[in-house]
Amino acid sequence: MFRSFFLAGFEGSTGYNRHGQWFDQVAATGHEKTVRDDYRALSELGIRGVREVMRWPLIDLGRGQYDFSSVIPFMRAASENEVEVIWDLFHYGYPRHVDLWSEDFPRYFADYCYAAARFADRHTDGTLYVTPVNEPSFMAYAAGEKGLFAPYSTGRGWDLKVALVRAAIQGIDAIRSVCPDARIVNADPLCHVALPEDKPELHEEVHDFNNRLVFQSWDMLCGRLLPELGGSRAHLDVVGINYYWTNQWEWCTAPTAHGVIPPLAADDPRRVKLGDLVRHVSKRYSGDLLITETTHVGDNRGPWLREVATEAETLLREGVPLHGVCLYPILGMPEWHSPEDWTAMGLWDPISHHEPHGERIPCQPMLDAFREAQRLDALHAKRLERLERTLHPSRGGSRAKRYGVAKVAAE
Repeated sequence: MFRSFFLAGFEGSTGYNRHGQWFDQVAATGHEKTVRDDYRALSELGIRGVREVMRWPLIDLGRGQYDFSSVIPFMRAASENEVEVIWDLFHYGYPRHVDLWSEDFPRYFADYCYAAARFADRHTDGTLYVTPVNEPSFMAYAAGEKGLFAPYSTGRGWDLKVALVRAAIQGIDAIRSVCPDARIVNADPLCHVALPEDKPELHEEVHDFNNRLVFQSWDMLCGRLLPELGGSRAHLDVVGINYYWTNQWEWCTAPTAHGVIPPLAADDPRRVKLGDLVRHVSKRYSGDLLITETTHVGDNRGPWLREVATEAETLLREGVPLHGVCLYPILGMPEWHSPEDWTAMGLWDPISHHEPHGERIPCQPMLDAFREAQRLDALHAKRLERLERTLHPSRGGSRAKRYGVAKVAAE
């Protein structure tokens, strides 16, 4: 699917935080000014795929007018460095003149998706990859249930989830009206909750969350839930799994004063392995998978990447159709709700938080782990070559050449 098994994600959230303050992470991390250098650095490491955001609030001028000038530098940098891009179209932030509760929202969003697809298709060589709505489940929780983002609603998480998925489905139809071969990457968190040891009576609630609630957005997209929305397996397409160390917690654990639910400890025996979670998703939906977001913080970054790589290698050897792992975010970033506080959670951190576009330093333990994990490039290419020979005997080896993996034949 991509020229490298590992991808890099640039944090691109926009919107209004819990304090009503505007935030733009593309600018805040310095990436807006350093995109050419960032892509060059990734290319030198062997990372040939990225997740980027088209910042809807900057693009949509209202009344059907769109300005994609903010996207052009990223497209040029991608072309110069032969990097493929998955474009996020709606990453929490939306224009002020858009009402997510309006009946017109899905149509309005589809118009934007149509314009974005036309623009991207004119400037993209090869496959167009798009994420119409990033993390509808988290957006529904944060903005519809807990009031942490605009539109600052509470108790309406389900309603917002349905609205976002309805818009995504219509957006996908608009994208494919422009580019029928576009691949849609539907990224959503994959979470798992543990039963409190002293509350066995909560077993049914825990089971319901792990086997139904966490899959609602993907189920709507594929038409399994609320088929009247128009979803199908073709709409779901590539299942994008966002998975962090915080994605497993004990059911009914009270959040902190800042709204954070403490995750299960790394050595908690109730923690489920990433591989088992991915296998469950694969059995539920079949088709192509990506781990679209994963990383850890501070000194945990190296060990976490090794663990993810080990799990991914096992999945590849089993034949699970996992096509990549996206290290997200690849750059350290400020917190949404307290921009003065930075989190070291990428492969690079800025030396100065006041000038994040200046010199950056690598997280050496994570870099070492990444170089070890690049063994998966050859393994993945080898598997794709076998598939290519099975499906198209006359094209043997074409996928390996595309991946540029010289070791495939020797191995």
